Amino acid sequence: MSKIATIITDLVEDIEVTSPKEALENAGHEVVIISNEGVDSVTGKKGTTFAVDASIDTINFSDFDALLIPGGFSPDQLRTDERYVTLTKEFLTSEKPVFAICHGPQLFIQTGLTKELTLTGYDSIRPDLTYAGATVKDEPVVIDDTYHLITSRNPDDLDAFNQAITTALEGNK
Repeated sequence: MSKIATIITDLVEDIEVTSPKEALENAGHEVVIISNEGVDSVTGKKGTTFAVDASIDTINFSDFDALLIPGGFSPDQLRTDERYVTLTKEFLTSEKPVFAICHGPQLFIQTGLTKELTLTGYDSIRPDLTYAGATVKDEPVVIDDTYHLITSRNPDDLDAFNQAITTALEGNK
């Protein structure tokens, strides 16, 4: 069983948390919702309330097997906080998988690694990722084996995204 760090804040895209979380848990993995110190819950764009399991200030990278970054307005807020950028960079430079959907890949820009990544994201951020040097594709799921990175464009891609991320973790049960 893998332990998945899921970093979010208010205005996350609700379905991009609930759908992968359900798929991962159904596959036998543990999903840990991480947000800021003192925050007990996060509210999604559509009003879903997500209980926060741990604070970014109290977690250790080594305690987790993978990172999930849902979209919405959350990643844009998280990328201004060095703690989330550092955690994301730790995952990208490790052998551990990173999963990001929709606006989630925005966070990669601050890591300084974007020019080395092959990925996808929401329509409006794909130019930003291209300008930051990434190889950007317009496909439902893009897998970058070098960085153990799986990305998708939007909620319409969730079925394919969920299949790809659970398949990536099959050896970790």
